[in-house]
Amino acid sequence: MYVLFTVAMFAVSLIALVDIVSRDDSQVRGLPKLVWVLLVIFVPLLGSALWFIVGHDWSAARGGGSSGAGSLGGLSFGDPRRAERLGSGGSRRASSWSSQPTAPRQKTTEEQLADLDREIEFHEQQARLRALEVEVEKRKRLE
Repeated sequence: MYVLFTVAMFAVSLIALVDIVSRDDSQVRGLPKLVWVLLVIFVPLLGSALWFIVGHDWSAARGGGSSGAGSLGGLSFGDPRRAERLGSGGSRRASSWSSQPTAPRQKTTEEQLADLDREIEFHEQQARLRALEVEVEKRKRLE
């Protein structure tokens, strides 16, 4: 009986860990993903139970059918991204709160890296301009 309980606890903990790691940060409730992982590792039975009861966003898992929720990508009712998708959905009408400003879209890693490259290039150009200005001032003084 002890072996069966141990195997079951290990299986539930492993399923919980895989579920936590595979979820997007927006689908995790209550605590950050890292804290959930540590909780499941150090307190397997309680951590796994708490993950499936409190931390797991069950509304995100329901979005897969052929109903209207499927086209929303599993977004829950209060999610502002839901209003954005409803607003651009042809015959669907967005509710009045969707016209309020929403949070800006998060940039992908590639977009963030491109922004950083542009910023570095800008600062390098500014440094070259400052060096040229200093050189021009030196030449003016020599004349």
